[in-house]
Amino acid sequence: MKGLLIKIIQLFSLSIVGIIVILSVGMFTGEQSAHALPEFADYTGEACATCHVNPGGGGPRTLRGLLWSAQGNPEEVPSLGNILIAPGVSDGVELYDIACAACHGISGEGLFGAALVSTGLSERSILNSIVRGKERSGMPSFETQFTEEQLDALVIYVAGISSGSIEPAPIRYPLPQAEFECVDQETLESCGAN
Repeated sequence: MKGLLIKIIQLFSLSIVGIIVILSVGMFTGEQSAHALPEFADYTGEACATCHVNPGGGGPRTLRGLLWSAQGNPEEVPSLGNILIAPGVSDGVELYDIACAACHGISGEGLFGAALVSTGLSERSILNSIVRGKERSGMPSFETQFTEEQLDALVIYVAGISSGSIEPAPIRYPLPQAEFECVDQETLESCGAN
């Protein structure tokens, strides 16, 4: 019994030493975390969500963002023709969450992209927008990145939230209403607030 306890203590001590070594190497190598720069969005003409999982930029990159970085940050973000975005996924809600929510919002409320909920968009319009993109509004083309079945499921879901026949997914992380205070800088009097 005493021998087993000694082995457990040794393993625990070795684990602690390993963690300390890993942390020390990370601290002393001088590596810095990556930061999203608005200049990259201006440089490429793409929204931050094109290259980053977080639609505000920064943090982990999408497949297109990784490819763009690997190619030395060219002026254009490479497209992913003939690469499925969500292999094996067939649910319209899940496809929307993977491919659309970063720009259009979890519930279709609109973020960087246009609001989709309660807009009355037709299935044909939705399909055309997904397949061809909308260059003027910054929406990329997703041609060849969904199977026909995935496209059907996605179009049905988006058309449903657009018409109101399908309840959109709830916003998982609702933010409190922002409170602003306006003060005239010369008179220091309040000029209104929300």
